[in-house]
Amino acid sequence: MQRKEFLRQSGMAAIAVGVFGNIQWNENHFIGDTPTTTDILGPFYRPGAPFRTNLNPPGFNGEILHFSGTIFREDGKTPANNCLVEIWQCQADGLYDNVSDYFLYRASQQVNKDGKYHFITTIPIPYPSEENSPVFRPAHIHMRISVKGQQDLITQVYLKGDPHLDTDPSTKSSLSVNRVLTLKKRKEKESELNFDIVLKKEYVPADNVFHQVSGTYKMSDKSIMEFYRDRDFLLWKWNGEVRGGLFYQGNNTFVGGVNDTQAKFELQPQGNAKLVFRFERRRSINLTGIKLINYKR
Repeated sequence: MQRKEFLRQSGMAAIAVGVFGNIQWNENHFIGDTPTTTDILGPFYRPGAPFRTNLNPPGFNGEILHFSGTIFREDGKTPANNCLVEIWQCQADGLYDNVSDYFLYRASQQVNKDGKYHFITTIPIPYPSEENSPVFRPAHIHMRISVKGQQDLITQVYLKGDPHLDTDPSTKSSLSVNRVLTLKKRKEKESELNFDIVLKKEYVPADNVFHQVSGTYKMSDKSIMEFYRDRDFLLWKWNGEVRGGLFYQGNNTFVGGVNDTQAKFELQPQGNAKLVFRFERRRSINLTGIKLINYKR
């Protein structure tokens, strides 16, 4: 079903669909016991963003956005405490701060026992999907949620009415419907966006599985991929650039994004491994690889 037709038929009211479970629309967000869906991580993720509430630089006089919500455990009712929340977005020029010590438009928070987070930022803007491309990614805010005992989450939120929603690989998927949010006006030059998050039950392999799949791989197209553990995730780099975070699906297989990334490993003696890798965004990439370098524990 096409995304437009899905939204029309659902009426953004109450939905009971297999992929979502049981969820209910409440003003501008979904509530219920269905986990928030995942999205792509990068390629502009930077760990170590400073702990702060306000992402806007000193002297900022543009549109202020209050971005807030509550993080729930898997039952959709119990607030999740001690979560690390990381968010990042592009600057007004459409670029990400990947190198400066200021970590512009990047921030972290440690939520307390009520599960609530609140950031002050500005309304994100669309930007070209590739350099000089006429195709744009819709405006979005990236999020990463890390918490003990629940599956860590990588996701993004988008703005209802964005003209680029129907052409983006993430937002044209029905999996993103509960992450396309209505921007509410508070007053002149000040808006708010509310996004409640439901985590899901933690499902991670034994430590030795992470160890066996981690390493550097030479791929069938001569590129280099690197896989390494970061909390619940298996992060992957492509030619030195962090591109995504994958969670365990079972059978030595990790997946991520809106079902667009899969890494399936065939474990071999002496820590060796073979890899079958699939990545589907605006084009389909299917590669195989052989581990070149093992990582020490």
